[in-house]
Amino acid sequence: MNFDVAIVGAGIVGAACAAGLSREGLSVALIDPNGIATGSTAAGMGHIVVMDDSDAQFALTDYSQKLWNDLAAELPQNSEYEHCGTIWVATDEEEMAEVRRKQAFYADRGLPCEILDERSLREAEPNLREGLAGGLRVKNDSVVYQLCATKYLAEKAMANGTKFIDAKAVGFSAEGVKLSRGETILCDRIVNAAGVSAPDLSAELSVVKRKGHLVITDRYPGFVSHQLIELGYLRSAHGKDADSVAFNVQPRSTGQILLGSSRQFGVDNTDIDPALVRSMTSRAFEYMPKLRELSAVRTWTGFRPATPDKLPYIGCIGDTNVFAAAGHEGLGITTSLGTAELIVDEILGRSSAIDREPYRPSRKV
Repeated sequence: MNFDVAIVGAGIVGAACAAGLSREGLSVALIDPNGIATGSTAAGMGHIVVMDDSDAQFALTDYSQKLWNDLAAELPQNSEYEHCGTIWVATDEEEMAEVRRKQAFYADRGLPCEILDERSLREAEPNLREGLAGGLRVKNDSVVYQLCATKYLAEKAMANGTKFIDAKAVGFSAEGVKLSRGETILCDRIVNAAGVSAPDLSAELSVVKRKGHLVITDRYPGFVSHQLIELGYLRSAHGKDADSVAFNVQPRSTGQILLGSSRQFGVDNTDIDPALVRSMTSRAFEYMPKLRELSAVRTWTGFRPATPDKLPYIGCIGDTNVFAAAGHEGLGITTSLGTAELIVDEILGRSSAIDREPYRPSRKV
């Protein structure tokens, strides 16, 4: 078969691209040797969050969140989509100054949020320790069980004629995608949504692995209500060299609590690092001491595809038939739907709801 588009990578970004392109009537091949929703997608937290690190990051996360909210009504129940909101937790007056800055930034752009003082923070989340300065509650943020959501997007694509191909892509050409088993999937255009493996296929993409650990507890309904993140998370997320941890806790509809986060560069193995897990959980205990009393049932690791400027690559790579949809780091779940729409718009030659220029693979990083 000759496809209009072949997508390499069946994580949430690739599945979203397949759903969007097939919706528009294009014939699509979705290629991955490991099945649907593996790799970075399987290892993530499923937090759908609007971020303000830059105007471009805000634009993509805000646009994507709106798309998630539109999709929510049709998601199956096992996707566990919930509007829990996010609280960015401040420990002192310096961090409260950052709370006020974030609130002003969001408010100027029409994003509902409110500043919490120490008392209202404790009322919102009684298991946080006493003495925290306050926080910022962002009401529209959500969580989703990304494995089931990804499978739903892939099933939508396949219902529209997308063909899933269980094979490893080893190269691109003007004819299509070369597979390790020797054949070529013929197509007019290619979307590289291969996550941490994207630069193996498109050397122009500056994407590196960033390892992370997560822990999930047994079921403790009502222990936490919001996604809770320390404001120091931003320093952790943006560090370029040293290992780092930050308080990041997510409620699940099962009553379980998902606990993060850690970041490491230069580590290729998937082994659990006990010392780093201890550092990560100790950080969490500083914010929520009663977490010590809960039982963990599983710990795992995964890799985030990071770029130097913290923005993904979205769009055509040079003068080729290859489009990038890669490098989302810790925001791949959030930005998957927005990324897919930008890819669809560019392939179809139409304008987009947000400016595509900041994400172009040709930008200087």
